[in-house]
Order: sequence, then C-alpha cells, then structure tokens
Amino acid sequence: MLLNQSKLFVLLFMSSTYYLQAQTPLFEERDGIVAVEAEHFVGQSLDDIRKWYRLDEQIKEGPKPDIDPSHATSASGQAYLEILPDTRTNHSEKLIPGENFMNTAGKMAMLHYLVYFNNPGKYYVWVRAYSTGSEDNGIHVGLDGEWPESGQRMQWCEGKKQWTWESKQRTVEQHCGVPELIYLEIPTAGWHEITFSMREDGFEFDKWMLSKEYKLPEGSGPAETIRKF
Repeated sequence: MLLNQSKLFVLLFMSSTYYLQAQTPLFEERDGIVAVEAEHFVGQSLDDIRKWYRLDEQIKEGPKPDIDPSHATSASGQAYLEILPDTRTNHSEKLIPGENFMNTAGKMAMLHYLVYFNNPGKYYVWVRAYSTGSEDNGIHVGLDGEWPESGQRMQWCEGKKQWTWESKQRTVEQHCGVPELIYLEIPTAGWHEITFSMREDGFEFDKWMLSKEYKLPEGSGPAETIRKF
C-alpha cells in the first residue's frame, strides 16, 4: 500500500515539531540501499507503556530499571535508542505480555521513518543492535502501516555484548533465527513509511539498513542515505 498524501503530510509535520528535539532528516533509497541511524525517526507512537529513549555522550541513561551502562561511545554516530524501562533481562524474570514483551507486531513502542524509493522490489532488512542477555534481542519491522510475516520476530543470538548486524527471523523450529526471511516488498517507487515496533524491552537499536542483496554490512555500515531536496 503506497503511503497516502494525508499521512505523508502528517509525518512530515511531525518531523518539524515536538516529536524530536533536533531536525530529522528524511531518507532515500539509492542503488538498492537505504541506511538510517535509528535515532533519526520522524515520530513515536503507542509509547505509553514502553518508549524509545535516545542515549548519547550527553544523555547516558533513561528510565530505570535498566541494567546496562550506556554503549553510545561505540555506537554509529555515538548515539542509539533503547526501549525502557527494561523489566525482563533473563528467563527467570516474569514475562508480561503487553508490558515487557509483545509478540504481535505493531502493537507497542513504534518508530516511524520516511523513505523515498527509486527502485521498488524486495529489500532485506538489517539492524545493528546491542544484546546483553537472553530477553533484549527481538524487534519487528513493518511497511506503510502493515506488518507482513516477513518483518516479524527479528532475532539476535550471536554477537553478544557488542554492536552486531543481523537479519534473521525467529521461527518455531529455529529460535536463533533463519537467514533471508526478514525482508520488505516495496510495491512502487515513491514515498513509503518504514516502522519498527517492540518485541522485547531493553532492546538497543543503533542503525538499520535495507538492501536488495543479502550481504552482512561491515563495521557501522554505509553512510546514511539522506534525501536531498
């Protein structure tokens, strides 16, 4: 579904109001690549129970509880987002659906981004995240207000306690995720909304990338593909 003009206007308006303290860029796909710093969203929604907080060199902590220290120094752009508070860090702590866990995509703590696509088609979704324990390593991704199965249950198991790129989907058979199952089908050229939503609280989110080729990004990934007007 192509992003309609009224929704685009609202999101563009949000990018220039109190939703963000600083100017927020919009983004563009070029040569099959989109690269975005997580903190450069145009708005949040469904954030009354859990919310994304920016951590950087000046803002070193958010609402408690949060067992992790800041990882901004090693993040791309020295800033990242974290879903807080974080009340479930391991299997021994109580899982509360709708509070510290949400297996249904698009129901809690949503981030909104606007991207102009020159080339429609299939794009693999890569996310750079920092996972410390067993219960801070899942997120969902959607397109234009919809949440396809191919965007649900992104999962991290390897690369703990460091920023790690991943693009795998958790399944019943493989809890640590299956490669090449996380992707979005961009139906047309033009503006589209990319949205991420919470699966587990405590998730630390540095950067995301869409690519037509399934290839692990190197380091902190490519430079942001900012839309130039």
